[in-house]
Amino acid sequence: MQFGVNILNFGPGASPDAFLRWAEVSESLGYHSLMISDHVAITPSVVQRYPEPFYDCFTLLSWLAGQTRRIRLGTTVNVIPYRHPVLLARLVANIDEMSGGRFIYGVGVGNAADEFRVLGVEHQNRGAIANESLRIMLALWNADASVTMKGRFFDIEGVSGIRTAQKPHPPIWVGGGSDAALRRTVRYGQAWHPILRSLDQLAGAEPELSKLKALAAERGVPMPAFCPRIRLDLRDEALGDDRVPGSGSLDQIRGDIEHLRNLGAEHVTLDWYTGDLEATRNHERGWAMLAALAEQVIDLKDGRLR
Repeated sequence: MQFGVNILNFGPGASPDAFLRWAEVSESLGYHSLMISDHVAITPSVVQRYPEPFYDCFTLLSWLAGQTRRIRLGTTVNVIPYRHPVLLARLVANIDEMSGGRFIYGVGVGNAADEFRVLGVEHQNRGAIANESLRIMLALWNADASVTMKGRFFDIEGVSGIRTAQKPHPPIWVGGGSDAALRRTVRYGQAWHPILRSLDQLAGAEPELSKLKALAAERGVPMPAFCPRIRLDLRDEALGDDRVPGSGSLDQIRGDIEHLRNLGAEHVTLDWYTGDLEATRNHERGWAMLAALAEQVIDLKDGRLR
């Protein structure tokens, strides 16, 4: 198993200095990835959880590509319909090149209806837009010459292929827990990247993985990897049964990670945001939790539990 860190690119604690320190701490401790979320317009439905300042995921990842050497960089997740697929294909390819092939492309379809309205994108068609966009991006990354594709939402004519460092392209991790997300994972992705927000969702991951395996078999493709995201909220005392995965004592967090390992998880992203915006200023607590996990729970060199 590998382990990644979700950097908070929003709110009162967000700053270039903080981002750089998170990258330095995560890389020095041996974590395997830095992941960043995505919004464009901070609308009324978004601002309560993701307020300004909000740093664009691609801009920040481009900067971090030059500040790091080993750790992988990715999105958790890029909301595909917010940007034109040709632009996305170029952004992903450029960051992959600038990082030396360290990019992970986590994708989703989004949900904030007012943000879609501001950006002039059809909220009700967001899944179909995302699927068509992925087809275009894959065509551009794999093209030896130019690409011409006429679809329901986009008309691409004579666009040159866009080179990526990783071949045939950076790994695509598909977020979401719906049946549509599972189908999207099998069609376009290399990994399923759900956020497990409750113990019920953690327990329900096994039947979802069985469904994913069946969908992959129907299409005759390999089973996508399981790369979930969970909370990291280390406490001095154990929490009750209403806790979320990744929260509580070291023993409880160890148990959650053991459960994910038994399910076949290959990469677990750790998110230290609990919803308390003021707490995002306390970076030292986040770094201390990462260090405690690395020292007492996970051997990051080989992915085994201590």
